[in-house]
Amino acid sequence: MAHRIDMLGTGNAFLPHGRHHSFAMFDQRHIIDAPPTALAGLRRNGVDVSTVETVFVTHVHGDHVFGFPFLLLERKYISDREGLKPLTVVGTPFVKERLTHICHLAFPGSLESMLNHVTWVMEDVGQLSDGWRWERFEVHHEDAVEPHGYRFEHEDGASFVHSGDSGPCEPLYDAIERSALAILEMGFPDWVPSTHHHKPRDVHVLSQRCSTPLGITHTYIDDASPHPTVLESEFPTFPEHVTHLRDGARFEWAGASWNLLTN
Repeated sequence: MAHRIDMLGTGNAFLPHGRHHSFAMFDQRHIIDAPPTALAGLRRNGVDVSTVETVFVTHVHGDHVFGFPFLLLERKYISDREGLKPLTVVGTPFVKERLTHICHLAFPGSLESMLNHVTWVMEDVGQLSDGWRWERFEVHHEDAVEPHGYRFEHEDGASFVHSGDSGPCEPLYDAIERSALAILEMGFPDWVPSTHHHKPRDVHVLSQRCSTPLGITHTYIDDASPHPTVLESEFPTFPEHVTHLRDGARFEWAGASWNLLTN
């Protein structure tokens, strides 16, 4: 079966119309982050939550990890009542501390058995049983949340980068230039005074620097909606190899490149 990357959510923390929080799954077994709308995104796409094997955590902002307790609760009471399905979380020691804490806050006394069932992986590099290797690298964001991006490469040659929340930085751009695709979290319009997220002008600079296809997620822009605009509804114009992603978009590996399929 061809590798695939499913975009289960493409919005930022403010949930523009038609978008769940930024959330990606690859090969229907591994997810990147666990946002508040993670369970809804998995349900909407018909994914059995117990089939999720790995959670890669980029950083611990609420819109990226506050769905983690709900995933454990669902597995405990619905999809994995016998506790037979393994779950690995890849992150830092701080990630383990923070996720454990929010589980205790969300459902006191209910998730200890599930937390004990989790395998916590702290290394910056590693390999999954299905042939995917990963490397984790620091990116430019708020230091308090330990921001990282991930580069994934399969033994058959498929590769991609997930930026996490990040502003422009060389470790991220180096990883992108070595990969066949980048899932880039954008975040804010140009007029917001922040350097912690990519903005449209930063995407333009990156797209001129490298030809790697860029899929833009974590966007502040509404999908088509009859409701009043949350922040903006007009997409900036980017080069051909840059794509604004929608919830439900999917990439499939074609042997030498990723093909984008839209819903």
